[in-house]
Amino acid sequence: MRPGAGRRDIKSACRRPGADRPRTRRWNRGAVRGLLPGVKTFSSGKALVTLVLTLLLGAGVLAAYTWGALTWDYAEGERVGYVQKLSKKGWICKTWEGELAMVTMPGAIPEKFYFSIRSDTVAAQLNKTLGKRVGVKYTQHLGIPTSCFGETEYFVSEAVVVD
Repeated sequence: MRPGAGRRDIKSACRRPGADRPRTRRWNRGAVRGLLPGVKTFSSGKALVTLVLTLLLGAGVLAAYTWGALTWDYAEGERVGYVQKLSKKGWICKTWEGELAMVTMPGAIPEKFYFSIRSDTVAAQLNKTLGKRVGVKYTQHLGIPTSCFGETEYFVSEAVVVD
């Protein structure tokens, strides 16, 4: 007997029946369930309900986070300067965006303060003061998840003309 001749007999005995034919995949519910172990099909409805509840929970958490970011402010303060630009921007969510040039001394390079305005009345006040020295009161809100509420994290709440 040649060496290794008995191995074929052992291998063929260990094979499952029908292993010599080509494998075909049947596309029924059991085959799809077998492709992704641990994931059930939507035939029972439990997975669909779980998916909908998970999406609703995620939307609720995002809404609560957005509300918290807009409600609590990180900082508040005042800045004085000249309003250089004030415009209403946005494709879907129109917000008032502005630019305040803060000059410490005449002839010095101004530092720009970019801000957003939520209220149309405050935007009208600032629009009347273009070119004049104004003081603005602002609040800073960190972590706002979208630019739909404003492009900057600084929101102006009041404007006063300074002589």
